[in-house]
Amino acid sequence: MQNQSGIARAMMFIIHKMKLLMEELRIGIIGAGNMGGAIARGLAKSKIIPEEKIQVSDISSENLQSLQNLYPKIKTFSSNQDLVANSDVIFLAVKPWILSSVASEIASKLDYKRQIIVSIAAGISLNELSTAFSPEASIFRLIPNTAIDVLESSSILSSSNTNAQQEQYIIHLLEALGKVFVVPESQLNALMSLSSCGIAYAFRYIRAACEGGVELGIHPERAKEVVLQTLRGAIEVLESGGTHPEAEIDKVTTPGGITIKGLNEMEANGFSNAVIKGLKASFIP
Repeated sequence: MQNQSGIARAMMFIIHKMKLLMEELRIGIIGAGNMGGAIARGLAKSKIIPEEKIQVSDISSENLQSLQNLYPKIKTFSSNQDLVANSDVIFLAVKPWILSSVASEIASKLDYKRQIIVSIAAGISLNELSTAFSPEASIFRLIPNTAIDVLESSSILSSSNTNAQQEQYIIHLLEALGKVFVVPESQLNALMSLSSCGIAYAFRYIRAACEGGVELGIHPERAKEVVLQTLRGAIEVLESGGTHPEAEIDKVTTPGGITIKGLNEMEANGFSNAVIKGLKASFIP
């Protein structure tokens, strides 16, 4: 019992220390577009760090103003160099083809013993990032999806030249924005197809199901409500039971029933094959 009490006290101390660390560090986000803006809004909504510790730079004053309209305490910069001078963790929320120019602009301004880099640039490896910045740089590659805006991201994470405290901090930060999966870098691109690209594929299924509902005589809004709740239920069944999707399919496909007829018709039109081919097409080798 004494040992368990000691472990509990140690865990409370770690949690308290992490909370203090979260409140002290400043998060800088280069890019206020779709993903950079979503990260900034997600951080502000999560309240894991004070709103005034969130800082964003962008060439678009309109993008920056739209953030401040929602969260007035977020600090904005038109200069990337000014942003990094005031940040402890720097998210590179820019397109892959822009990253090299951003790196050349800020690389010499970073304190690699203190600052952490988190890149969401798809396809840019940790080795390439290290070359663009410094071999001394502590770098994370992050593949989030747009659900980070509503604190439900599937965030895939790998790192290079990072220590346990840095890893714990970044994971804890991202866990406030959804679920985090730490993987070898070799798996990042495949999981990007499932998560970052995959959210678009999920939206396409929802759209198709809603359109089918309309053909069956259901009002579009009601069809969407029913489809969304059906998906929530399916997720809850799989998560709570730990079962395989096929096992749950078997429970609702009675011999000669309408569900198996619908599934067979979907498969006859290439449903599973289309999903797998779409994932493979979006995979960057």
